[in-house]
Amino acid sequence: MTERPSAFRLVFAPVRALFVSDASAGILLILVAAAAMIAANSPFAGEYEQLFYGKLPWSPIPKLYDLHLWINDGLMAVFFFVVGLEVKREWIEGQLSTPQSRRLPILAAVAGMAIPALFYVGVVGDDAELLRGWAIPAATDIAFAMGVLGLLGNRCPASLRLFLLTVAIVDDIGAVMVIALFYTANIKLGWLAAAGGVVVLMMVLNRMRVSSYWPFVLLALVLWYFVLNTGIHATIAGVVAALCIPMVGPDDQTMVERMEHGLAPWSAYLVVPVFGFANAGVPLAGMGVEHLLAPLPLAIAAGLFLGKQVGIFAAIFAADKIGFAPRPDQASWIEIWGVSILCGIGFTMSLFISGLAFAGQQLLINEAKIGILLGSLISAIAGYAILRMSAKHPDDAVSPYIDQP
Repeated sequence: MTERPSAFRLVFAPVRALFVSDASAGILLILVAAAAMIAANSPFAGEYEQLFYGKLPWSPIPKLYDLHLWINDGLMAVFFFVVGLEVKREWIEGQLSTPQSRRLPILAAVAGMAIPALFYVGVVGDDAELLRGWAIPAATDIAFAMGVLGLLGNRCPASLRLFLLTVAIVDDIGAVMVIALFYTANIKLGWLAAAGGVVVLMMVLNRMRVSSYWPFVLLALVLWYFVLNTGIHATIAGVVAALCIPMVGPDDQTMVERMEHGLAPWSAYLVVPVFGFANAGVPLAGMGVEHLLAPLPLAIAAGLFLGKQVGIFAAIFAADKIGFAPRPDQASWIEIWGVSILCGIGFTMSLFISGLAFAGQQLLINEAKIGILLGSLISAIAGYAILRMSAKHPDDAVSPYIDQP
């Protein structure tokens, strides 16, 4: 006879769910975003501003003259390095390793970037200044989206979890390409040639199957410094360096996977939260309704909430109906719709792109942040509600966060 869970376990199972599995990193980002908004609109707003934007008394790299630049150009390179490792592993031996497995995620991710951009352009119209932000609603935040999905336990089929993860990975590839191609200043060819030389050296070490981490780590730092001076955003160096890491070392251990597992917690629980706290704060003093309902925040929110779900759901539906690629196994259309909405959570990468699109224009950056937070929040709530109300699966009889006898 199965023992019934105690009232204590039933009450605290949802609380425990916040801090295990997929949910914890996403919940941390929610708390960080809230803390940043509170700090930016509290009596300590001046200290918050000074902490991140006050000029440092000394910096080993003069180009990075405040803490905000060190976070966005330096610390975030670690995040992009982990993204690069994840992309390489998935592409070579993971869920994107075969042409068949790539079809649906790539199609959904492309549609999930293109349609939000069209929604954005449709709202801002022909305003050339605002058009620079077309890519802001095109990104999906993996940690945030997977965190919301994690709160559902196993109510959502495993195939949809995997689908969301693979779409987010392909989405990250697209976002990195967008940053490199569309948000790059004048390129300095001398520094670019030097960076290319470092990449060649890393590839030589790769071909030699060098299994020591330190040569790659040191060369990655050199590559980051060279790229910082090229005019290309320095964080791109993180992705390029990750792609140069050997997949399999002489001992047949997956070097990429070991580095990813070692760095992923630092990225999820330190790098991204620090970035979020430094970038999510929006001072609302002096901002009236006209700013909150301005074309920029409305365009971003519409792109994230409406564009993402329309693009991704339509791509899956069309692919399934014409036989290009089947929809995720054991997933109903309403569940697919719910996950499509969750893809509209664009927190980390959207904040990052907004800083590049409107560099030096603080009012536009603040309006963009409002649109990102609003669109992401609505997407998180709506996606969770739809998936929560969808039919339970047979294996959802007991909460996965309640200990079994």
